[in-house]
Amino acid sequence: MSNSSAKKEEAKVPEPTLRRLPWYLSNVKLLKQRGERFVSSTQISKEINIDASQIAKDLSYVNISGRTRVGYEVDTLIAVLEDFLGFTESHKAFLFGVGSLGGALLSDTGLRHFGLEIVAAFDVNPQLVGTSLNGIPIFHSDTFEQKRVEYDVNIGVLTVPIEIAQSITDKMVAGGIKAVWNFTPFRIRVPEHIVVQNTSLYAHLALMFNRLNFNEVKK
Repeated sequence: MSNSSAKKEEAKVPEPTLRRLPWYLSNVKLLKQRGERFVSSTQISKEINIDASQIAKDLSYVNISGRTRVGYEVDTLIAVLEDFLGFTESHKAFLFGVGSLGGALLSDTGLRHFGLEIVAAFDVNPQLVGTSLNGIPIFHSDTFEQKRVEYDVNIGVLTVPIEIAQSITDKMVAGGIKAVWNFTPFRIRVPEHIVVQNTSLYAHLALMFNRLNFNEVKK
């Protein structure tokens, strides 16, 4: 299969499936640590409480086949999932906004294991500009365009205050950023060719509180 046709096949994967595949990967890695050499969709189902038929359907999008009554070979499944999800490649990124959340992401060495390497950060705070965090340099936001060419980065991580989220996004897009990982609760507007992944901690908090209150009312 050519690269272009492979990309077409990957584009057809439903978003819910893409969200679940990393759960399977983490679970299979745990099973490997326990000494398992083979794993079935039924085993994974028992661990993460997702129907085995759904797991089998999700894994059908990945180029791997299991053996009847044996399951999937653990090492192969891990390697195939990591490659399919893009975790085996290193994707360089810039981070915009070195506040508490931005600083935490800069300190998170685990991101590299999933293929994301934040190589530089940007802020306007004079106490931060010129310093580094976890070995990652922090530059003034005005130098972004120059640094993007220098580092050859096309991913931006957005952790700025909500009132400047759109203006910083516009600056990123104009400067050549092709994908934005948005951690702000603001729904940024971008051209159609720009990839956006919204990860709002506050929205998830609201969902958790709502469900918690609903469960307490039902008691």
